[in-house]
Amino acid sequence: MRSHLLNDTTAERYRSSVTEGIERVAAKLATTNRPFTGVTVDALAPSIDRIDLDRPLLDTTAALDELEELYLRDAIYFHHPRYLAHLNCPVVIPAVVGEAVLSAVNSSLDTWDQSAGGTLIERRLIDWTTERIGLGPAADGVFTSGGTQSNLQALLLAREEAKPGRAGWEEPASYAKLRVFASEVSHFSVKKSAKLLGLGEDSVVSIPVGHDKRLQTVALAHELERCRRDGLIPMAVVATAGSTDFGSIDPLPEIAELCEQFGAWLHVDAAYGCGLLTSRRNRHLIDGIERADSVTVDYHKSFFQPVSSSAVLVRDAATLRHATYHAEYLNPRRMVQERIPNQVDKSLQTTRRFDALKLWMTLRVMGADGIGELFDEVCELAADGWKLLAADPRFDVVVQPSLSTLVFRYIPAAVTDPAEIDRANLYARKALFASGDAVVAGTKVGGRHYLKFTLLNPETTTDDIAAVLDLIAGHAEQYLGESLDHAS
Repeated sequence: MRSHLLNDTTAERYRSSVTEGIERVAAKLATTNRPFTGVTVDALAPSIDRIDLDRPLLDTTAALDELEELYLRDAIYFHHPRYLAHLNCPVVIPAVVGEAVLSAVNSSLDTWDQSAGGTLIERRLIDWTTERIGLGPAADGVFTSGGTQSNLQALLLAREEAKPGRAGWEEPASYAKLRVFASEVSHFSVKKSAKLLGLGEDSVVSIPVGHDKRLQTVALAHELERCRRDGLIPMAVVATAGSTDFGSIDPLPEIAELCEQFGAWLHVDAAYGCGLLTSRRNRHLIDGIERADSVTVDYHKSFFQPVSSSAVLVRDAATLRHATYHAEYLNPRRMVQERIPNQVDKSLQTTRRFDALKLWMTLRVMGADGIGELFDEVCELAADGWKLLAADPRFDVVVQPSLSTLVFRYIPAAVTDPAEIDRANLYARKALFASGDAVVAGTKVGGRHYLKFTLLNPETTTDDIAAVLDLIAGHAEQYLGESLDHAS
């Protein structure tokens, strides 16, 4: 079995095996004509359940043949122009090259003696990102597994920063005094993080949004005033720069002013909108982000990177000490005096992949402007898609997009029952997914079911959008026709 270990004696086997795998994927990408086959759980599960994992095939080609049936054939392919569902982007080739390199070398980014140059590359990318944001010379950060972890770490730092110097502070009883403010369309990870951090059930105060789905600063000011009046502590305000459902961007400068006035930590969740950091046309949409105490970025959303590639950035590097623990076998305190850079000192994770390499390769091959041009393209596509929807009497579109998300629903001419319209839209989404012709997402607005296009593929065209809208309308009309037939 030693022949399967990657080392100097098996380099040629590594080359041929990986090449064979890449050729399978390349062939699949070249011949995929729809984003999904429409396979069901019940159809696919038996094929996987019958595999005896205690009886290996002992052959790479045979394993790849099997994988074709179990995974590659029925995978959901984000590169297809009619995948329009979630915040999953097609990936750029330089990043995939980086993925291949980091997997084979298998550096662990927790300590210098496990990564060396990898540590310095990640640190340089953190500096590059904080410079793009404008956080200042004391800024720092660390790569994470995704936006949820980044938001958790940011709120952990905010919680700890809220504690010092407060008379009568008792942990965890005093946590009940802490409040986090976020818009009603902020990411669910804000509430999840509050729970994980031991805050009270009512610790997250939901702030209403306007018709544009942006946080209403007048309402935020009112809630901050009430917090102060009730003897509570405004721990943090989470501003969203690209909400998951609408792509909406909260008014960052006004929120920053309120945070300064009330002494609250400002966290900007830019997991989606971070692509604007590379935009030459639309960077102004996130003006004010430079005033944040912490920022979440997800390169694997709007930087076209493979999962996972994310980071949490902070204005003041000293605040990262709240995530620092020293273990004698790993990162003893003496290493700080010896100026040995250990990324585990900043991270909630210990063992951690060298995901930064993917972004490094992308910037070195394409440049930041190249990334920005791709993101600008999908934002422009969304603007064109909004015009199509606004002009089509079959659909009700919720809000003009700030980024690349469209939320809408089919409205039949002859049906006025909102519940029946809900069912028609749900059916249309499920039927479209089952057909494999396109994949769209769904959400609720005002308690009603809506559909959602998340446009992150520059290869998608307005013709694709129009075609998918026709498919949705066709499925919804089929449902309503059958419903009427059953009713009669």
